[in-house]
Formats: sequence, structure tokens, C-alpha cells
Amino acid sequence: MTASILTVDDSASLRMAIRIALSGAGYAVTEAEDGVEGLSKATATRFDLIVTDLNMPNMDGLTMIKKLREQPSQAGIPIIFLTTESDDAMKAQAKAAGATGWLVKPFQPEQLIRVAQKVLAR
Repeated sequence: MTASILTVDDSASLRMAIRIALSGAGYAVTEAEDGVEGLSKATATRFDLIVTDLNMPNMDGLTMIKKLREQPSQAGIPIIFLTTESDDAMKAQAKAAGATGWLVKPFQPEQLIRVAQKVLAR
């Protein structure tokens, strides 16, 4: 069965790059433009992995993760931040909120695929 991944980012070009990398590796990818849309899609459909930006309009990635982790159905889903932020304090906040991992933009497609394979154990 193909793993399904939700990618949440306000940049259309970045969503496309993520989709190309992950779908090329055999994953089914769904996109959302911000945390509000990401939260809505994540609660409507169960994903195997969520990859989200931190800084977005309407709802940032950190808030989205906190809201997802409040729901028991979202407890075990890995969530990876893919962001330009690399501050250790921000990483600590993300981990405390329930993030599984952190990748810094710009990213290499192979790096994203390796992380997806690792957290999905596939």
C-alpha cells in the first residue's frame, strides 16, 4: 500500500518540488496552502506523514501541529518541519509541540525522501 503524505506550505513552487520528489519515490501526495487548510485536510483524511512549513499565513505550522496533537487520532502520525528556520529554540518548541523532525530549506530531494523512508519505516 502506498503511503500518503500531506505537504503544507504557502509557496506553490515549494509544494510542487516536494510533490515531485515524494511522488517520484512512490508516495501519494496531497497539498495544502497553509495551516488552516492543512489542519482541515489532516483531520478529514488520515495521512501517514505530514511535511509542513513553519511560517505561513492564516495559521503557522507550529500552531497546526499543536492542534493536530490535541486530537487522539493524530497522535502517531509523524510530522516533519521543512522550513528556513534553523534556530535551536524554535526546534525545541517544535519538538515540544509534537514535531518528529526538522529539515532546513533549501533541501535536496534525496534528503527529503530518506527522511520520509526513515519515519515511515519503508
